[in-house]
Amino acid sequence: MVTPDFKTLMTRLGITRILGIISNCICFSLMASMGVYNFSFWTWCLFTWSFSFCTTFLILILELFSLNQRLPISWNDFTAAFSIVATLMVFATSVIMSVFFAKFGYAKFIAATAISFFSFGLHCDEIIYIWKQSDEISGFLSSIPGLLKIIEAFVACVIFICLDFSPYPFYPGLQWCVAVYSICFIFAMFFIITTIGRLQSWLPVPIDKVMLVCNVLAVVMYMTAVIIWPVYSFRNFSSSDCPTLAFCPWKLIIVITFMTCFNFVAYIVDLVYSLRQHFFSQS
Repeated sequence: MVTPDFKTLMTRLGITRILGIISNCICFSLMASMGVYNFSFWTWCLFTWSFSFCTTFLILILELFSLNQRLPISWNDFTAAFSIVATLMVFATSVIMSVFFAKFGYAKFIAATAISFFSFGLHCDEIIYIWKQSDEISGFLSSIPGLLKIIEAFVACVIFICLDFSPYPFYPGLQWCVAVYSICFIFAMFFIITTIGRLQSWLPVPIDKVMLVCNVLAVVMYMTAVIIWPVYSFRNFSSSDCPTLAFCPWKLIIVITFMTCFNFVAYIVDLVYSLRQHFFSQS
C-alpha cells in the first residue's frame, strides 16, 4: 500500500516547489485573463508557466508517495535537468514580460511580470539545493558538456519563438538556418533524454562517439548559419523598416543572430570537451 510521506512537503525543497506551483498558477491565470493573442511570445509565456506548474506538481506527487523510486529513470538527473530548464525558461519569460507586456502599463501584466521573477528566484533556489544535496547525479549532467546540452536546447527554443516574426519562409538560405537550429536541437534533446532514461546501454556504439559525431556536425552546420543568417536578414531588412511597435522584426533578427553566435560558441566548447574525452581518456 502506498502511503504519503508528508515530510517531503515540509522540507526547504518541498516548500520552494509549492511556492513555485502557486506563483506559476497565478502568472498563468493573470495572462490568460487578458485574452488570447496569436503570437509566439504569448504562447511561450503560457507554455512556460504551464510546463513548470505541471512538472513541479508531478514531482511533488511522485515524491510524496515515494513513486519516484519505482521509475526506470535517473530521478536525480531528471529533477536536476528540470530545475535548470525551468529556471532558464522562466527567466526568459520574465524578461519577455518586462520588455513586451509590462510596458503597456496594465496591472495584470505588471503583476504577472513581478510574480514570474519571483518564480525565477524559486527555481534558482531549487537548483542550489539539488546540486548541494544530491551526490547521485550522473557524470554527464553534472559536467560542463551536460550543462552545455541543456543550454544549447534552451537557446534553440529562444530562436524558435523569435522566428515567428522573421522572414525565413521567403528565403531558402534562412530556411536552411532553421533546419540547422532544428536538427541541432534534436541532437541536444537526444542526449538529455538518453541520460535521464539511462538508455546509453541500448545504443550500438558508445555514447561518447555518437556525441563526438553530433558535435562535429553541429559545429559545421552552425558555422554556416552564423554566416548565412546575417547575410540574408540584414541584406533584405534594415532598422528603418521597423515600425514603432513592441514586436519589431528587426530587433528579433538581431536576437536570432546573437543567439546563433552564442550557440555556435557553445557547440565549439562542447566539441572541445568531446575531443578531449574521446582521445585523451583513451591514452
